[in-house]
Amino acid sequence: MLILAVEDEQALLQAIEGVLSDEGYQVDTAERGDDGLLLAERGIYDLLVLDIMLPGMDGITMVKTLRTKGVTTPVLFLTAKDSVQARVEGLDAGADDYLIKPFAVEELTARVRALLRRHGKTAAEGEMTYGPISLRVNEYDGFIQDEPMRLTTKEFELLKYFLQNREQILTRQQIFDRVWGIHSDANYGVDDLYVHYLRKKMGACENIIRTVRNVGYILKREE
Repeated sequence: MLILAVEDEQALLQAIEGVLSDEGYQVDTAERGDDGLLLAERGIYDLLVLDIMLPGMDGITMVKTLRTKGVTTPVLFLTAKDSVQARVEGLDAGADDYLIKPFAVEELTARVRALLRRHGKTAAEGEMTYGPISLRVNEYDGFIQDEPMRLTTKEFELLKYFLQNREQILTRQQIFDRVWGIHSDANYGVDDLYVHYLRKKMGACENIIRTVRNVGYILKREE
């Protein structure tokens, strides 16, 4: 899972990053709302953990901007404001949950897990399925009707990203940023090559990954 944390209090941001990393999440960070917006707009994150009071752009404005642009990534707000009005404002802006500072580490991680489950970003009992495809997280492999695909690490990450975003168009840039990383020095176009590899391992099911011309790909069964 890939999480973006945006918090201007550096010590707290480092603590959040450390806690979530220890839980097995990959975490990107930003200390300003405008910088966080540029990252979040890519649409590659499974969850945003945002402070409300941020320099450059406050969290409320950030979430409203993302929602108007069609970015539906779930949002957990962190804030010192504990009034009902403040919570309502955050939820009305498009946030999914609200955690008041100071908070216990256990509550933060529990809220994160709950939001990821609610939005289908984590596998129930270590398995994600779609049509004839299943991905078994514990075995780090994909299966077509119980036949192992014998995926490489990048193929596994690519299939997981497709399954997490089934029936949604993913741009080539989103796929590259998510699977190889925003700062990767991999050659552009490697995403197309790995989609080709993945399709070959799917055999007769290869058409379930459809090309969206001049945009990217979508995992979708035939209707």
